Amino acid sequence: MWTSAKAPSLAEMETMAHAIFERLPKGFRDLCEGLIIRVDDFPTEEVLDEMDAESEFDLLGLFHGVGLPFRSNDDIARLPNMIWLYRRPILDYWAEHDETLGRIVRHVLIHEIGHHFGLSDADMEAIEAQG
Repeated sequence: MWTSAKAPSLAEMETMAHAIFERLPKGFRDLCEGLIIRVDDFPTEEVLDEMDAESEFDLLGLFHGVGLPFRSNDDIARLPNMIWLYRRPILDYWAEHDETLGRIVRHVLIHEIGHHFGLSDADMEAIEAQG
């Protein structure tokens, strides 16, 4: 039964994340106009230090950028909004919990965007309940 099971590659998980993002509510997606989603195996040492993470498995994802509600016409050119998903910590979490991988990736996307914009846990739970 388990002889053909395998973890998704970086590219496969990135494709999954894009598909999940496109199914999130439009108003929520609009907060991150032009969002770029990237998948890496682990966060960088710099990110781990900035986030005071004890282990490379502590972070499942990270949002970096400035959303539409926080932009100003006076702003200079900036890098695009990005979400980093960390494949190995997500797979580790998946192995230890009774949830589908897609549900975990969706949860991480919603929470990374939501926390950045100051949404409450109740707001994010409502968004998760929509899908």
